[in-house]
Amino acid sequence: MKKLLIMLTPAAMLALAAPFAVAQDSQTPAPATVDAAKGLSEWDKIHAVFSHPRCADCHVADDRPRWSGAHYGGTRVHAFNVQRGNDGSGFGNPGLRCTTCHFSSNSNALHGPPGAENWRLAPAEMAWFGKSSAEICAQIKDPVRNGGRSLDDIALHVRDDRLVAWGWAPGLNREPAPGSAEATFQAIENWMAVGSPCPVP
Repeated sequence: MKKLLIMLTPAAMLALAAPFAVAQDSQTPAPATVDAAKGLSEWDKIHAVFSHPRCADCHVADDRPRWSGAHYGGTRVHAFNVQRGNDGSGFGNPGLRCTTCHFSSNSNALHGPPGAENWRLAPAEMAWFGKSSAEICAQIKDPVRNGGRSLDDIALHVRDDRLVAWGWAPGLNREPAPGSAEATFQAIENWMAVGSPCPVP
């Protein structure tokens, strides 16, 4: 056996190692090919959700969530001087936390406070309110402005987070976000599969 190992030439050693190298290569996913037309079609579905008031009203750059709906006569700043809060949590200022009024489920009263677990504002760097489709697309692809998430993380966040899920079940007299959490998750997956193209600004 010792003699056999000594007799192996460099070429023979490469030949023996080749199957291992092929196995390694087959486990590495091929980079996505950018298909702008298909990708932008999927992005339109995602943008319809992210820009919808059920999402965008709490994805604001300033410290004030928004109210919107037919009974408000347009979009308005949240009443009661509700603020993001200075501690970085998005749960509001001491003495007027979001959970003072917003519980883990929607109120059954007409125009009563909506609710979901961990009700809070999104971080300011994740603002979508008032932004264009191109701006939101660039923002969610940037880990500095999306909470340090990969696009896979964002897809799972949309599908699995209970506060995000509220957007499709917002309670009485509130228009839900279009589609569903699962449909939006699938749109993000489809968008990623064709290279995650963004609209031209």
